[in-house]
Amino acid sequence: MTHLDQDSLNRVAPTRLDMSLDVGLRRFMIGVYNKVALGLVLSAALAYLTSMVPPIRDAMFRLTPDGRFAGYTLIGMVVAFAPLVVLMGSMFAMRKPSARGAGLLFWSISALIGASLGVLGLVYTGASLATTFLITAAAFGGLSLFGYTTKKDLTGFGSFLLVGLVGLIVASLVQMVWNPPGFSFVISALGVLIFAGLIAHDTQRLELTYHELGGDTAALGAASSYGALSLYLDFINLFQFLLNLFGQRR
Repeated sequence: MTHLDQDSLNRVAPTRLDMSLDVGLRRFMIGVYNKVALGLVLSAALAYLTSMVPPIRDAMFRLTPDGRFAGYTLIGMVVAFAPLVVLMGSMFAMRKPSARGAGLLFWSISALIGASLGVLGLVYTGASLATTFLITAAAFGGLSLFGYTTKKDLTGFGSFLLVGLVGLIVASLVQMVWNPPGFSFVISALGVLIFAGLIAHDTQRLELTYHELGGDTAALGAASSYGALSLYLDFINLFQFLLNLFGQRR
């Protein structure tokens, strides 16, 4: 469970600007959504490989005799934690990211998360995965549209959500050693609410970033990849929490 540090997206605190639609903003946002979509396609393809191709699957996951998920191998654990390590490292190594560097970060994270998501194909039914993905996509579209069109400043709401995200991470760590009945449901429900809110907030922040950068092509290129990564992570986390709530296990 990860979320891109907003300071990486825009190191200058944006002010509320005129949100009138223009061609440049639409082009910028379409570029971001295209990257998110392609990142999801890449992740889905790698998740399929790691869950369905026996040599790759067996290198990453341990299975029960009837083919159900039983745990991670060492390689699987490395892949599962690699996205978090890469994200944290990028906060220190990419103080002034270029468009190429930000793009490389986006595709690396999408690939690593996709490979680790193969576990979902071993835990949940294919129909459940497909249905939940469609629900997540519909929710993502509606929430992002709200963030794009609303005149309400969501900056303060975003700070509240980030505090909630920290609490969610702490609760997830606690769950590893203490998991009373109903605790998993509460965490998943809170996760859905938090990442639903972050989708709207991060979409609006991308608009603000576009106006703040004022046509700087190089900076917009980097912001496009960082914005796509932020929305991609929101989507993936929302998808996983919805699966925890409603997914049908094998």
